[in-house]
Amino acid sequence: MAVQAIVWGENVHDRENELVRSIYPDGMHGCIAEALNESPDISATTATLEQDEHGLPADRLARTDVLLWWGHKAHGDVDDGIVERVVERVWEGMGLLVLHSGHFSKVFKRLMGSSCALTWREAGERERLWAINPAHPIAAGVGPYFELEQSEMYGEPFGVPEPLETVFVSWYEGGEVFRSGLTFQRGGGRIFYFSPGHEVYPVYHDATVRTILRNAVMWAAKPGIRWENVADAPNRPVGEALEPLEEKGPRLHEDGEAGYR
Repeated sequence: MAVQAIVWGENVHDRENELVRSIYPDGMHGCIAEALNESPDISATTATLEQDEHGLPADRLARTDVLLWWGHKAHGDVDDGIVERVVERVWEGMGLLVLHSGHFSKVFKRLMGSSCALTWREAGERERLWAINPAHPIAAGVGPYFELEQSEMYGEPFGVPEPLETVFVSWYEGGEVFRSGLTFQRGGGRIFYFSPGHEVYPVYHDATVRTILRNAVMWAAKPGIRWENVADAPNRPVGEALEPLEEKGPRLHEDGEAGYR
């Protein structure tokens, strides 16, 4: 069965900016979904900010193996309840790909527990991405490096926790470097952050970028595997201990009472 992926895009500049519309007539989310659907092993659909529940109702997320997240202008417009819904699904085992300016999304900052801040410059400069972990599945078929003729510079320091793996490092024409492809694990879910993707440049039409996105979806997907009840904090009374247990000290809670949150 094909991996079930959703490409989430805020779809603001895609609709409002003439240049972005000319590059991505079906929206960036549509272009990314098209790239994923070039693989017979992936079935990708889209969701956008303006849809009911941002296109991410609970039953749809429950059927999703990997969610891709692109946001920029409207991070603050994302409902906090939907953010918690996505985070919980990641804890349960759903894969997450966070793209470009999604580094400042509520979802990514919530999962990273940090500022996720960086330096940046919008100058259309050349970006060279080095596959410094060439044996990683996400880098399969990429080669030692590839170049994007026009890109937005993202520079260090990048305010994220130490990643599990660094797959790509970027060099920019202006001299900066950036850890542009990082993996993380949160609960049962695998996360990949990939920095290229500024909306005024045709980054998601690049063949190598599209290969990386497909590779990353397959790496992040764990169909049928789910950590259950990840947000619960059940009380296990003394009488339900696996071994005979004598209660020896005072306590605040009654058996079965919910814990403080």
